[in-house]
Amino acid sequence: MTPGSLTDRGALEKRAFAHVLITLRQERGMSQEALAFESGYHPKYISLLERGKNSPSLTAILEIARSLNTTGAELVQRVENLLPGNRRRRRESRHI
Repeated sequence: MTPGSLTDRGALEKRAFAHVLITLRQERGMSQEALAFESGYHPKYISLLERGKNSPSLTAILEIARSLNTTGAELVQRVENLLPGNRRRRRESRHI
């Protein structure tokens, strides 16, 4: 995979989300299965998120955050804090 290729798009963000999700889940003493049950998602989906294979929808972010006793904003803020500054403003740096 080359940086910027279609197959690489969002990989850094997915890994950052995965790290935050694992950290929050473990801080809460929850298993993947418990988080899946509480959030209404399949354990396989939670596993895919934690391995950085899938990107969550807004609905998934909000439901998962609620299950972790936090807000969607806090969850996303933690993800953004892990990203390098140039990735936070990716849209502004794109050339049309």
